[in-house]
Amino acid sequence: MLLLICSSPVVCNPMKLPREFYIRTDVVKISKELLGKTLVTNFNGIRTSGMITETEAYKAPEDKASHAYNNKRTPRTETFYTQGGTAYVYLCYGVHHLFNIVTNKVDVPHAILIRAVQPLEGIEEMLLRRNKKKLDRTLTSGPGTLSQALGISTKHNGLDLVENHIWIEEGIKVNPRDIASGPRIGIDYAKEYVSKPWRFWIKNNEWVSKSK
Repeated sequence: MLLLICSSPVVCNPMKLPREFYIRTDVVKISKELLGKTLVTNFNGIRTSGMITETEAYKAPEDKASHAYNNKRTPRTETFYTQGGTAYVYLCYGVHHLFNIVTNKVDVPHAILIRAVQPLEGIEEMLLRRNKKKLDRTLTSGPGTLSQALGISTKHNGLDLVENHIWIEEGIKVNPRDIASGPRIGIDYAKEYVSKPWRFWIKNNEWVSKSK
């Protein structure tokens, strides 16, 4: 069972994560530690947020599932090489805007895909953005849907998550026993990296993607 260490899961500790959280070297560890944290957006005075429930770690240059495998640098992947705490948002299949967090130091291309969040604040606004009538798990239980619900798009690529309108706050502490792990999704091309257990999610939480 998920352990909550505060009385309210909405704002347990509203402290914004500092740069030091993101520039550490172990992207897999950071990916697990992001579970339970709160992803927040504030656009035009409208605040929406969700508790992070599922993540995937990408550890280039050796990771064949990463856009930056073998230190590949293109106009799209250049954000990968910025300092930790930067948003990397790219378009998938020409439709879905996927939100990633760059970690480590400049020129080390590590990143974490946020795959799902549990809605906390601004749910009515999220429903409008997703053109939905009622709240259910499909609102934010996938990387494309959570970006749409929180108002995140490729125009936010390269945004500093310490200084701008998208940021991560402390949330709840997730007991390590309540964290599940498994292979990442949609990376059949990644050869020996297909089976790396670098996807993490909160056990028994309905706000995660369908594939486990």
